[in-house]
Amino acid sequence: MHILIVEDDEAISNLLYQDLSDEGYDCMCALDGRQAADLLEQNTWFDLVLLDIMLPEIDGFELLEYIRPMNIPVIFLTAKGSVKDRIYGLKHGADDYIVKPFQTGEVLARIEAVLRRYGKNTSVLSFADVTVDLNSRKVLQTRAGIETAIDLTTKEFDLLTELIRNKNIAQYRDKLYEKVWNEPFFGDTRTLDTHIQRLRKKLGWESYIKTVFRIGYRLEECATSKKAGTDL
Repeated sequence: MHILIVEDDEAISNLLYQDLSDEGYDCMCALDGRQAADLLEQNTWFDLVLLDIMLPEIDGFELLEYIRPMNIPVIFLTAKGSVKDRIYGLKHGADDYIVKPFQTGEVLARIEAVLRRYGKNTSVLSFADVTVDLNSRKVLQTRAGIETAIDLTTKEFDLLTELIRNKNIAQYRDKLYEKVWNEPFFGDTRTLDTHIQRLRKKLGWESYIKTVFRIGYRLEECATSKKAGTDL
């Protein structure tokens, strides 16, 4: 799991970085709002943002407006503890609000709770007739009561998990490519498009993985899949 820590107090930032890294999280730090915005633009794979409010350059409330369309959960971690500030932050899209001083154990518990709500910390994903085990990286498909293992390449597997985690949401080609390949997108869509075609064919998901004109792709439940007991 990738977490962006946006905190201008370097001592607090280092403490969070060390404690979260010890728990197995992959962390990056930003000491002001502009640096955070640049990191979010360059690295589209963040699973959660820990965000201070009183930041240099761009404050946390303004940065939250930038983050919301990215569908990345945000936890405010701030000294602004008034009820008015909490209500404002939660109403404007923050997923949780922690007031300084804090205990690291509480921060970790809140992170786990938010990631659970987003389905990002579960080890098993499922959609339609497919179950994905993230630990073993196995993909099983069940049709007519018969379970079959599907052999996917590393990138096909990562692409499938990204689509399932963001089901019913249109994924821009450039962002999807950067999340799966962990490298900048330079405009050539052939690699992504080829992997999408192979994934559709291997899973028989032509009716699930939709092409969104001029945008990218969306994993979408078709009408028949919603009927109980329907084999696809």
